[in-house]
Amino acid sequence: MMALLAILLMSVSMFLVPREESKTIIIAFPNGVEIEAEVADTPEKLLFGLAFHDALPPDGGMIYIFESTGPHRVTTKEYRFPIDLIWVDESRHIVSIAENVPPCKLDPCPWHGSESSSVRYLIQATAGFAKQAGVEVGGELKYTLRM
Repeated sequence: MMALLAILLMSVSMFLVPREESKTIIIAFPNGVEIEAEVADTPEKLLFGLAFHDALPPDGGMIYIFESTGPHRVTTKEYRFPIDLIWVDESRHIVSIAENVPPCKLDPCPWHGSESSSVRYLIQATAGFAKQAGVEVGGELKYTLRM
């Protein structure tokens, strides 16, 4: 039932809501590695994230900007590839990392979150990115909005 509702919501939003260009933020990690992250700035993007995407470019990702700081959680329902989750606080410091989180095809899907109650942002990147880029808890990120 939930899957049917999700498909219906996506279908309606695709046809009734004017399409805008996605906003992107360049995220720079302490070692200089950068990714270009699509901003999850609509209710649909916040709900579905990277669901139904076939892949991410090696230097791509998605960033959630939550309305408030707290212990936010997400699921990988209908994702088609594994991802790394990088949880970030309001001061742009990494508070936790979940590597190689698998996609979920069956209900109920697990929820993934940080132990920290100070999460304000979530970065989703291709599985293996955190290890390859040397991402570590405590690292400070820099954001640049691409117009």
